[in-house]
Amino acid sequence: MVEIKTPEQIAKMREAGLVVAEIHRATREAAVPGASTKDLDDVARKVLAEHGAKSNFLGYGGFPATICTSPNEVVVHGIPSPDVVLKDGDIISIDAGAIVDGWHGDAAFTAFVGSGHAPELTELSRVTEESMWAGIAAMRTGNRLVDISRAVETFIRRQPRPGGGKYGIIEDYGGHGIGTQMHMDPHLLNYVERRRGRGPKLVPGMCLAIEPMVSLGTPKTKTLSDDWTVLTLDDSWSSHWEHSVAITEQGPLVLTAPDCGRERLAAYGVTPAPDPLG
Repeated sequence: MVEIKTPEQIAKMREAGLVVAEIHRATREAAVPGASTKDLDDVARKVLAEHGAKSNFLGYGGFPATICTSPNEVVVHGIPSPDVVLKDGDIISIDAGAIVDGWHGDAAFTAFVGSGHAPELTELSRVTEESMWAGIAAMRTGNRLVDISRAVETFIRRQPRPGGGKYGIIEDYGGHGIGTQMHMDPHLLNYVERRRGRGPKLVPGMCLAIEPMVSLGTPKTKTLSDDWTVLTLDDSWSSHWEHSVAITEQGPLVLTAPDCGRERLAAYGVTPAPDPLG
């Protein structure tokens, strides 16, 4: 069942989304050479405490931390640790969430640690992020779930990869519904799989986390013995971007973006719904 939210409930999700945006700002600033991924988790804990919000990651299925920290070849679900220390030239995907009055926000971004990154890494992150925005721009009333998947995949497939080859669109993980829980129906693939059909029609009140993950190599993954940390099967580096988005009568509302998505969606000729918090 797909949970449909009222405008008042979407406003609560916007509150949670703004807490997630603040976690992103603070952890991006803290992701410097010499910092451990546990340091980043501590930063996120502080932001949550300051806003009176709860982590929707901590304790989820036994997950032991507040955020997921996934450097380099780690795709998702990396566990923060004092033993994982960031180095100049690393990239790291940080996935964070928050709960406010029972309503969830969830978003991820890829950060560059230090300087001197190879062009293929900056392009990898750009392609992954922009594919997310292409998917968000497809979140229009009357479209179907597959239209989001198609927009994400089409953008990625059209991008030339520096040095040749193709980008790997991670197959085992994707986007999802969000609301009174962090992960809800429907599951959203980042590519079109014909046998799944077109999926549900997009209607106002539907909230989705748009969440592409892209690698420099394989679309296949493996999971470490901790049962959480997911790596690319060939150890190629990867990028992960995500925003929580509500469909409204006025258009998509990017709940976890400070400006509701206005700047990035303008390139697609899409005007987001006004901020329900003013």
